[in-house]
Amino acid sequence: MGSLLLAAALTIGGCGLLPEIKDETAGWSAQRIYAEAKDNLNSGNYERAVKLFETLESRYPFGRYAQQAQLEVAYAYYKDDEPISAIAACDRFIKLHPNHPNVDYAYYLKGLANFNDDLGLLGNLVNQDLSERDPRAARDAFLAFKELVTRFPDSKYADDSTARMKYLVNALAGNEVHVAKYYLKRKAWVAAANRAKEVLKTYPEAPALEEALAIMVVAYDKLELTDLRDDAQRVLTLNFPSSKYAKGVSTEGKAWYRFW
Repeated sequence: MGSLLLAAALTIGGCGLLPEIKDETAGWSAQRIYAEAKDNLNSGNYERAVKLFETLESRYPFGRYAQQAQLEVAYAYYKDDEPISAIAACDRFIKLHPNHPNVDYAYYLKGLANFNDDLGLLGNLVNQDLSERDPRAARDAFLAFKELVTRFPDSKYADDSTARMKYLVNALAGNEVHVAKYYLKRKAWVAAANRAKEVLKTYPEAPALEEALAIMVVAYDKLELTDLRDDAQRVLTLNFPSSKYAKGVSTEGKAWYRFW
Protein backbone atom coordinates (compact mmCIF):
# COMPACT_ATOMS: atom_id res chain seq x y z
CA MET A 1 0.00 0.00 0.00
CA GLY A 2 2.84 2.33 0.93
CA SER A 3 4.52 1.83 -2.42
CA LEU A 4 1.27 2.58 -4.21
CA LEU A 5 0.84 5.81 -2.28
CA LEU A 6 4.43 6.76 -3.03
CA ALA A 7 3.92 6.10 -6.75
CA ALA A 8 0.74 8.17 -6.74
CA ALA A 9 2.50 11.00 -4.96
CA LEU A 10 5.35 10.94 -7.47
CA THR A 11 2.86 10.93 -10.32
CA ILE A 12 0.99 13.90 -8.95
CA GLY A 13 4.18 15.71 -8.16
CA GLY A 14 5.53 14.97 -11.62
CA CYS A 15 2.60 16.69 -13.23
CA GLY A 16 3.96 19.95 -12.05
CA LEU A 17 7.19 19.33 -13.93
CA LEU A 18 5.44 19.22 -17.33
CA PRO A 19 5.57 22.50 -19.26
CA GLU A 20 2.23 24.22 -19.57
CA ILE A 21 1.00 24.39 -23.17
CA LYS A 22 0.12 27.98 -23.93
CA ASP A 23 -2.55 28.85 -26.46
CA GLU A 24 -1.21 31.89 -28.24
CA THR A 25 -4.64 32.59 -29.75
CA ALA A 26 -6.33 32.90 -26.36
CA GLY A 27 -8.26 36.13 -26.30
CA TRP A 28 -7.90 36.71 -30.02
CA SER A 29 -10.92 37.99 -31.90
CA ALA A 30 -12.38 36.05 -34.82
CA GLN A 31 -11.05 38.68 -37.18
CA ARG A 32 -7.51 38.37 -35.84
CA ILE A 33 -7.51 34.56 -36.06
CA TYR A 34 -8.84 34.73 -39.59
CA ALA A 35 -6.23 37.28 -40.64
CA GLU A 36 -3.43 35.21 -39.13
CA ALA A 37 -4.74 32.06 -40.83
CA LYS A 38 -4.93 33.83 -44.19
CA ASP A 39 -1.39 35.11 -43.81
CA ASN A 40 -0.17 31.57 -43.19
CA LEU A 41 -2.22 30.26 -46.11
CA ASN A 42 -0.81 32.86 -48.48
CA SER A 43 2.74 32.19 -47.33
CA GLY A 44 2.41 28.45 -47.87
CA ASN A 45 2.28 27.43 -44.20
CA TYR A 46 -0.76 25.29 -44.86
CA GLU A 47 -0.66 23.10 -41.77
CA ARG A 48 -0.70 26.08 -39.43
CA ALA A 49 -3.37 27.75 -41.54
CA VAL A 50 -5.62 24.69 -41.15
CA LYS A 51 -5.15 24.71 -37.37
CA LEU A 52 -6.00 28.39 -37.14
CA PHE A 53 -9.08 28.09 -39.34
CA GLU A 54 -10.28 25.13 -37.27
CA THR A 55 -9.66 27.09 -34.08
CA LEU A 56 -11.67 29.94 -35.51
CA GLU A 57 -14.61 27.72 -36.39
CA SER A 58 -14.68 25.95 -33.02
CA ARG A 59 -14.35 29.16 -31.02
CA TYR A 60 -16.71 31.31 -33.08
CA PRO A 61 -19.03 28.77 -34.78
CA PHE A 62 -21.78 31.28 -35.47
CA GLY A 63 -19.64 34.23 -36.47
CA ARG A 64 -19.38 35.62 -39.97
CA TYR A 65 -15.92 34.16 -40.42
CA ALA A 66 -16.84 30.57 -39.55
CA GLN A 67 -18.34 29.54 -42.89
CA GLN A 68 -15.50 31.16 -44.83
CA ALA A 69 -13.03 29.34 -42.60
CA GLN A 70 -14.57 26.02 -43.66
CA LEU A 71 -13.90 26.82 -47.30
CA GLU A 72 -10.40 28.08 -46.53
CA VAL A 73 -9.61 24.81 -44.76
CA ALA A 74 -10.57 22.88 -47.89
CA TYR A 75 -8.34 25.10 -50.01
CA ALA A 76 -5.43 24.78 -47.55
CA TYR A 77 -5.66 20.99 -47.69
CA TYR A 78 -5.80 21.16 -51.48
CA LYS A 79 -2.68 23.34 -51.66
CA ASP A 80 -0.91 21.06 -49.19
CA ASP A 81 -1.45 18.06 -51.50
CA GLU A 82 -3.93 16.45 -49.13
CA PRO A 83 -6.74 15.65 -51.63
CA ILE A 84 -8.67 13.29 -49.35
CA SER A 85 -8.89 15.90 -46.60
CA ALA A 86 -9.71 18.62 -49.13
CA ILE A 87 -12.55 16.56 -50.61
CA ALA A 88 -13.92 15.76 -47.15
CA ALA A 89 -13.86 19.46 -46.25
CA CYS A 90 -15.67 20.35 -49.48
CA ASP A 91 -18.32 17.68 -48.88
CA ARG A 92 -18.84 18.98 -45.35
CA PHE A 93 -19.29 22.55 -46.58
CA ILE A 94 -21.73 21.46 -49.30
CA LYS A 95 -23.75 19.44 -46.79
CA LEU A 96 -23.87 22.23 -44.20
CA HIS A 97 -24.41 25.11 -46.61
CA PRO A 98 -26.13 23.87 -49.80
CA ASN A 99 -27.44 27.36 -50.59
CA HIS A 100 -24.33 29.33 -49.70
CA PRO A 101 -23.34 31.95 -52.32
CA ASN A 102 -19.94 30.29 -52.66
CA VAL A 103 -21.06 26.67 -52.74
CA ASP A 104 -20.16 26.58 -56.44
CA TYR A 105 -16.55 27.05 -55.40
CA ALA A 106 -16.83 24.06 -53.05
CA TYR A 107 -17.93 21.87 -55.99
CA TYR A 108 -15.14 23.30 -58.12
CA LEU A 109 -12.50 22.69 -55.47
CA LYS A 110 -13.78 19.16 -54.93
CA GLY A 111 -13.47 18.54 -58.64
CA LEU A 112 -9.95 19.96 -58.71
CA ALA A 113 -8.84 17.83 -55.77
CA ASN A 114 -10.07 14.67 -57.49
CA PHE A 115 -8.80 15.83 -60.89
CA ASN A 116 -5.25 16.50 -59.73
CA ASP A 117 -5.20 13.36 -57.61
CA ASP A 118 -5.98 11.36 -60.76
CA LEU A 119 -3.54 12.97 -63.19
CA GLY A 120 -0.85 10.46 -62.40
CA LEU A 121 -3.31 7.59 -62.81
CA LEU A 122 -4.57 8.59 -66.22
CA GLY A 123 -1.40 10.28 -67.38
CA ASN A 124 1.01 7.37 -67.00
CA LEU A 125 -0.01 4.33 -68.98
CA VAL A 126 3.41 2.75 -69.25
CA ASN A 127 4.48 1.14 -65.99
CA GLN A 128 1.18 -0.13 -64.65
CA ASP A 129 -0.89 -3.24 -65.24
CA LEU A 130 -3.93 -1.84 -67.01
CA SER A 131 -6.27 -4.35 -65.41
CA GLU A 132 -5.47 -2.84 -62.00
CA ARG A 133 -6.28 0.75 -62.89
CA ASP A 134 -9.07 2.44 -60.95
CA PRO A 135 -10.27 5.72 -62.48
CA ARG A 136 -12.62 6.41 -59.57
CA ALA A 137 -11.06 9.80 -58.83
CA ALA A 138 -11.57 10.87 -62.44
CA ARG A 139 -15.24 9.88 -62.26
CA ASP A 140 -15.67 11.75 -58.98
CA ALA A 141 -14.03 14.81 -60.49
CA PHE A 142 -16.33 14.64 -63.50
CA LEU A 143 -19.42 14.40 -61.28
CA ALA A 144 -18.32 17.38 -59.17
CA PHE A 145 -17.71 19.53 -62.25
CA LYS A 146 -20.97 18.36 -63.79
CA GLU A 147 -22.91 19.31 -60.65
CA LEU A 148 -21.34 22.75 -60.73
CA VAL A 149 -22.08 23.36 -64.41
CA THR A 150 -25.64 22.03 -64.08
CA ARG A 151 -26.57 23.95 -60.94
CA PHE A 152 -24.52 27.08 -61.55
CA PRO A 153 -24.17 27.61 -65.33
CA ASP A 154 -23.27 31.27 -64.77
CA SER A 155 -20.55 30.51 -62.23
CA LYS A 156 -17.13 31.95 -62.96
CA TYR A 157 -15.84 28.40 -62.59
CA ALA A 158 -18.25 26.91 -65.15
CA ASP A 159 -16.08 27.35 -68.26
CA ASP A 160 -13.02 25.77 -66.71
CA SER A 161 -15.14 22.97 -65.28
CA THR A 162 -16.60 22.26 -68.73
CA ALA A 163 -13.13 22.09 -70.27
CA ARG A 164 -11.96 19.69 -67.57
CA MET A 165 -15.07 17.55 -68.08
CA LYS A 166 -14.20 17.15 -71.76
CA TYR A 167 -10.71 16.05 -70.85
CA LEU A 168 -12.02 13.62 -68.27
CA VAL A 169 -14.53 12.06 -70.67
CA ASN A 170 -11.75 11.42 -73.18
CA ALA A 171 -9.41 10.11 -70.49
CA LEU A 172 -12.02 7.80 -68.99
CA ALA A 173 -13.02 6.46 -72.39
CA GLY A 174 -9.36 5.95 -73.25
CA ASN A 175 -8.89 4.10 -70.01
CA GLU A 176 -11.70 1.70 -70.89
CA VAL A 177 -10.15 1.09 -74.31
CA HIS A 178 -6.73 0.40 -72.79
CA VAL A 179 -8.27 -2.14 -70.44
CA ALA A 180 -10.24 -3.69 -73.32
CA LYS A 181 -7.00 -4.05 -75.30
CA TYR A 182 -5.40 -5.64 -72.25
CA TYR A 183 -8.13 -8.29 -72.27
CA LEU A 184 -7.89 -8.64 -76.04
CA LYS A 185 -4.20 -9.38 -75.72
CA ARG A 186 -5.01 -12.18 -73.31
CA LYS A 187 -7.80 -13.56 -75.50
CA ALA A 188 -10.41 -12.73 -72.86
CA TRP A 189 -12.95 -11.96 -75.56
CA VAL A 190 -16.02 -11.47 -73.35
CA ALA A 191 -14.21 -9.08 -71.00
CA ALA A 192 -12.79 -7.16 -73.96
CA ALA A 193 -16.20 -6.80 -75.57
CA ASN A 194 -17.81 -5.65 -72.32
CA ARG A 195 -15.20 -2.98 -71.63
CA ALA A 196 -15.41 -1.71 -75.21
CA LYS A 197 -19.20 -1.69 -75.00
CA GLU A 198 -18.96 0.51 -71.91
CA VAL A 199 -17.32 3.20 -74.06
CA LEU A 200 -20.20 3.05 -76.53
CA LYS A 201 -22.73 3.28 -73.71
CA THR A 202 -21.14 5.88 -71.46
CA TYR A 203 -18.85 7.96 -73.69
CA PRO A 204 -20.51 7.95 -77.14
CA GLU A 205 -18.82 11.19 -78.24
CA ALA A 206 -15.28 10.41 -77.09
CA PRO A 207 -12.52 9.91 -79.69
CA ALA A 208 -11.83 6.48 -78.20
CA LEU A 209 -15.18 5.26 -79.55
CA GLU A 210 -13.57 4.35 -82.89
CA GLU A 211 -11.14 1.89 -81.36
CA ALA A 212 -13.77 0.61 -78.93
CA LEU A 213 -16.01 -0.37 -81.83
CA ALA A 214 -13.10 -2.09 -83.55
CA ILE A 215 -12.41 -4.09 -80.39
CA MET A 216 -16.05 -5.12 -80.27
CA VAL A 217 -15.83 -6.35 -83.87
CA VAL A 218 -12.79 -8.47 -83.07
CA ALA A 219 -14.11 -9.82 -79.78
CA TYR A 220 -17.52 -10.76 -81.19
CA ASP A 221 -15.85 -12.37 -84.19
CA LYS A 222 -13.70 -14.52 -81.90
CA LEU A 223 -16.80 -15.44 -79.92
CA GLU A 224 -18.58 -16.32 -83.20
CA LEU A 225 -21.36 -13.88 -82.39
CA THR A 226 -21.77 -12.85 -86.00
CA ASP A 227 -24.85 -10.65 -85.57
CA LEU A 228 -23.21 -8.57 -82.84
CA ARG A 229 -19.99 -8.44 -84.84
CA ASP A 230 -21.79 -7.19 -87.95
CA ASP A 231 -23.73 -4.61 -85.94
CA ALA A 232 -20.52 -3.24 -84.43
CA GLN A 233 -18.88 -3.23 -87.85
CA ARG A 234 -21.82 -1.36 -89.35
CA VAL A 235 -21.72 1.32 -86.63
CA LEU A 236 -17.96 1.63 -87.03
CA THR A 237 -18.14 2.04 -90.80
CA LEU A 238 -21.03 4.50 -90.57
CA ASN A 239 -19.40 6.76 -88.01
CA PHE A 240 -15.77 6.36 -89.07
CA PRO A 241 -15.77 5.62 -92.80
CA SER A 242 -12.07 6.46 -93.11
CA SER A 243 -11.05 4.41 -90.10
CA LYS A 244 -8.22 1.93 -90.52
CA TYR A 245 -10.49 -0.53 -88.70
CA ALA A 246 -13.48 -0.03 -91.01
CA LYS A 247 -12.53 -2.74 -93.48
CA GLY A 248 -13.58 -5.49 -91.14
CA VAL A 249 -11.69 -8.30 -89.48
CA SER A 250 -8.72 -9.44 -91.51
CA THR A 251 -7.68 -13.08 -91.42
CA GLU A 252 -4.50 -12.53 -93.42
CA GLY A 253 -1.23 -11.56 -91.82
CA LYS A 254 -0.97 -10.00 -88.37
CA ALA A 255 -4.09 -8.00 -87.51
CA TRP A 256 -3.89 -4.63 -85.73
CA TYR A 257 -5.09 -6.16 -82.48
CA ARG A 258 -2.53 -8.98 -82.39
CA PHE A 259 0.00 -8.42 -79.61
CA TRP A 260 1.29 -11.98 -79.47
